[in-house]
Amino acid sequence: MFSQVLFVVVIPDLRRLQQFIAVAEAGSFTGAAVELHLSQQALSSSVRQLESELGTTLFHREGRRISLTPAGRALLHEGRPLLAAAHTIGDHVRLAAAGQQAWAVGHSPALSGAEVYALLEPAIDAFPEVSFTLRQMYPDRLTEAVLDGTVQLGLRRGVVPTGEFAAAVIGYHRVRVAIPSDHRFAAASCVDITDLAGERLALWAPPGASYFTDFLMGACRRAGFEPDYVVSRVQGAAMVAAPLTTGAIALVTADAGSAMQGRITVVDLEPPLLVPVQAIWQRHTVSAVRDALLNT
Repeated sequence: MFSQVLFVVVIPDLRRLQQFIAVAEAGSFTGAAVELHLSQQALSSSVRQLESELGTTLFHREGRRISLTPAGRALLHEGRPLLAAAHTIGDHVRLAAAGQQAWAVGHSPALSGAEVYALLEPAIDAFPEVSFTLRQMYPDRLTEAVLDGTVQLGLRRGVVPTGEFAAAVIGYHRVRVAIPSDHRFAAASCVDITDLAGERLALWAPPGASYFTDFLMGACRRAGFEPDYVVSRVQGAAMVAAPLTTGAIALVTADAGSAMQGRITVVDLEPPLLVPVQAIWQRHTVSAVRDALLNT
């Protein structure tokens, strides 16, 4: 004779989930109550009801001091993307009701607008009724925009831990060398990466502040040298222009040939170095437009 075990799936109430996250982020019921314009008593009661629904304690309470339990940390980690997805769904429903179909894509400065367009082209062609907006964002703002639903998709260089996001690599770009046209390398058909030892490299962001910078620094180190570098003082411009203001060599993903009205020459780098493009998006969401990109 077999016994049956009944598992009950409990889905957190979104309003209470939002209030729990506010308390966890504020580190106190008092601060969260002020932020949410609620009484502390009402907020405390709401969190206790959430704990009752889930059948577990979410906070250790010691007088006025609180800290997350292991269950609370798990709910905070999973609850943030769930709440973000719920807000995004609401936005999509309102847009659909208004007869609007829009898709916003954020991308880091390491990706040019032309490169982003080429990556998105399969979806642009597949959905002629959808309007697309491309927005350049620095990495910290990019992740915030994906999480809060400001953009439906984020694109950045390098493969990095995603934390609260879903992610996939959607393309690769070849790294080349951008050189002032009067540099001794400009007449070469290609430049070996080891030839860059002793040369100064122009970067758009310092190491530790950019996944693309860290990727390039790592490639140089694997080639056996510690690169000398200078950070470009002109931010937001294409990196192929960086040698004009720095006098240094830039590692770029531009096509080989002449650039910047002939003042820059882009030369192939050997051995070939390919940098991935990582797409990130909200977990718990679905999108036919996104599927068109991922399935290309």
